Amino acid sequence: MLRSPLGVVVLVGVLWFSAAFLVMPNATLLLATFVPDGRLSLSAFERLLSSERALRSLGNSVLLAATLAVTVNVVGVFIVLVTGWFRMRARRVLWLGYATTFVYGGIVLAAGYSFIYGRYGFVTNALAQWWPDLDRDWFSGFAAVVAVMTFATTTNHMLFLSAALAGIDHQAIEAARLMGASTATILRRIVIPALRPMLFAVTVLTFLTGLGALTAPLVLGGEDFQTVAPMILTFARSSSSRDVAALLAILLGLATIVLLALMNRVERGGTYFAVAKVAVPITPQPFQTRWGSVVVHVLAWALWAVYVFPVLCAVAFSFVDARAIMSGSITAADLTTDHWVGVLTSADALGPFVVSVVYSGLASAAVVLGLLLVARALTRWRGWLSSLLEYVLHIPWILPTILIALGLVMTFDRPRLLVGGQVLTGTVVLLGIAYVIVKIPFTLRLLKAAFAAVPDELEDAARILGAGQLTTIRRVVVPVIAPTMAAVAALNFTSLLDDYDAAVFLYHPLFEPLGIAIKRSTEGEANVQSMGITFVYTVLLMVVQGLVLWLVYGRRGAGARRRG
Repeated sequence: MLRSPLGVVVLVGVLWFSAAFLVMPNATLLLATFVPDGRLSLSAFERLLSSERALRSLGNSVLLAATLAVTVNVVGVFIVLVTGWFRMRARRVLWLGYATTFVYGGIVLAAGYSFIYGRYGFVTNALAQWWPDLDRDWFSGFAAVVAVMTFATTTNHMLFLSAALAGIDHQAIEAARLMGASTATILRRIVIPALRPMLFAVTVLTFLTGLGALTAPLVLGGEDFQTVAPMILTFARSSSSRDVAALLAILLGLATIVLLALMNRVERGGTYFAVAKVAVPITPQPFQTRWGSVVVHVLAWALWAVYVFPVLCAVAFSFVDARAIMSGSITAADLTTDHWVGVLTSADALGPFVVSVVYSGLASAAVVLGLLLVARALTRWRGWLSSLLEYVLHIPWILPTILIALGLVMTFDRPRLLVGGQVLTGTVVLLGIAYVIVKIPFTLRLLKAAFAAVPDELEDAARILGAGQLTTIRRVVVPVIAPTMAAVAALNFTSLLDDYDAAVFLYHPLFEPLGIAIKRSTEGEANVQSMGITFVYTVLLMVVQGLVLWLVYGRRGAGARRRG
């Protein structure tokens, strides 16, 4: 790498960015927590141990994570089996219903559940007409957070566990059936053991999701159930308690690192089932009893209704007067397009959506273009230096977004030499930098894989014809990996649109992103107009994210079917 001018430029750029935005913020966070006045101090630990709210939030986070590890697996495995294993009626419709989590999640989902089932939600108001003594806070606290996050975090099961199920050799299943094994025995003795490594991986990811949950506990947890992430946000708002917030964020980061290390260790030492190199694709299995078919179909469609109902409500309520939603009674006279007209014609209403689109678009383009030469260098020049750089660039992968955001806030609240002596905290730049940081590991891994798939013969031919390194990359390599670059940029874009975790720490008051606007609309009863606008935001987000997913995956699948 050091022998090439291009390699030196890449090295200098990576070292500067890593030092300024990956290493220094975390070091500042550690120093502010444990060396506040230039001397080692454990006062943050003492204040944490003396805070009943903080200790309760730690316990609540562990409880939530452990509960989700069970509930999400139960629901996720059931979804995978009814969409990939059993012979179900209208199986594609079932899959589409369960796949709504791809386009409906985060702060948008939490706000949607609040508007439907919360204190002033449509269902709560409708029930209150028949049951005046109904506790309006029935859908809040631990049970509500678990319910929402259980149905919102099965995406990993649909992505990874479904792929693992599809990789099982159908011949092994048929052989077991010929030997007299029942469907239950095949599931217990063949299918589940083959899925165990992937099941363990998604369990760890689910546990981490519960441990660092912010939006669902913040919106639906109420006063009685707050987890670590909302408590970090509360403590970080005051300079006197920011060290406790930093300590909580560090503990959250340490838990993430330990669990990811455990997952890697188990994966390296695990026993994996071998499948045939020319495996017969798995086919849907029939039910052995009629009652079994009835029970599974009823459960599957009931679960489908749970997934689809909030999405249908979001679409329908975007065309309904907000006062009718609050009353719990909707008639044809309540239908209106005022919310859509207001959002699409008012600069104030459309502003948060535009701000999020600009932030997401710029960050997605910056991280893909910025890592283009980095991924190329790491793929081409292998050695201890490139390995070290790669490990450093993966720091955001093992740290919660809250920890990254808090580190940036505490680091750049004063002039720093590495950024030209500028103060970045409170500016519009810092949130964009945070978005770039959190997307580095995902983007780097996929770009490296794309570069590794480029045939060496193409570059050799360009070199023989006299093309330099940059010309070869621009004229030969980039056109080959352009589809991957576009797909990565699109996925980054959709995942950042409704971000709340980083935005709540770093957004500029004059440029409020969508996640902040949606969260504010869930606070109190008086904000009636914001409810309708939030439903319009929700529909717009679902349309944009659905379109992006179709462009990335749908067109590729259609092209493959046409070639076949």
